[in-house]
Amino acid sequence: MYHLFPFFTVLIWSGNAIVNKMSADIVEPSAMSFYRWLLAVLILSPFCLRYTLAKRKIILPYIPKLLVLALLGMVLNQSLGYYAAQTTSVSNMALITSLVPLISIFLSVPLLRKKVSFLSVVGAAISLFGLAFMLGQGDVLFIFQQAITEGDLLMVLAAIVYALYCVLVKKWKMPFGNLQFIYLQGVLAVAMLTPLWLSSENLTPVDEALLLIAYAGFGASVIAPWLWVKAIDVLGADMSAMFLNLLPVLAVALAAALLDETIQLFHLIGGLFVISGVMMAQFKRKPAVTTPVVD
Repeated sequence: MYHLFPFFTVLIWSGNAIVNKMSADIVEPSAMSFYRWLLAVLILSPFCLRYTLAKRKIILPYIPKLLVLALLGMVLNQSLGYYAAQTTSVSNMALITSLVPLISIFLSVPLLRKKVSFLSVVGAAISLFGLAFMLGQGDVLFIFQQAITEGDLLMVLAAIVYALYCVLVKKWKMPFGNLQFIYLQGVLAVAMLTPLWLSSENLTPVDEALLLIAYAGFGASVIAPWLWVKAIDVLGADMSAMFLNLLPVLAVALAAALLDETIQLFHLIGGLFVISGVMMAQFKRKPAVTTPVVD
């Protein structure tokens, strides 16, 4: 029963990849990011605004770090994803996003002073091979032929940005609950996205975009994070993180069912290598149990 918490979290996030693609032709990427976080902030305000005002003296010293996190996780990462959706497939987006845990491991070396295990290095090599195989449509030497699309490059950049965000969240411990943490970043993200929204051609979304904005703003930005925290509470961080490997599988399946995207053999082979490498990099050896010597 408890495993449903991380499963539905990943399912919602997988559906958000579909939303990214569907919104690409009807909403400007910067405007979509603005609408998403404006809606999330409005939904969370009844629960978080009073606390924010009451604890403003405690919150104020953390504003610079919250600004950096909001810029990385909610402005850059998501805007890059919306721009990428204009020129790449959901399958590619999902498989590239699955590299985030792997990238986070290596960013943790300089930022958290963690050591990289041999399995992490091998896993990275396997995942990069899979990524090259997928992006090159079966040709791992595609980079020398400049065959990669702009959308794929943007998604790689988005994955790096979000991995950096994840590591900094761990590095910068803050005395806020999960929803409060999201709310504070959301408010700052809306402030940063407002000039981009004002520069867009249409200041109000078209009717076709309303359900997409609702899904992104409520489902992916409010419900999914709440479910994720519940998952970590009842299952632990390591067990919950393993469910993230289902994200590309679910996203590709949804893309095939809802968007009629064709799943090619190179997607399956490349995806298998990517996911296998990420799982290998996440593997943690249990410390050996020694029997105490009795004199």
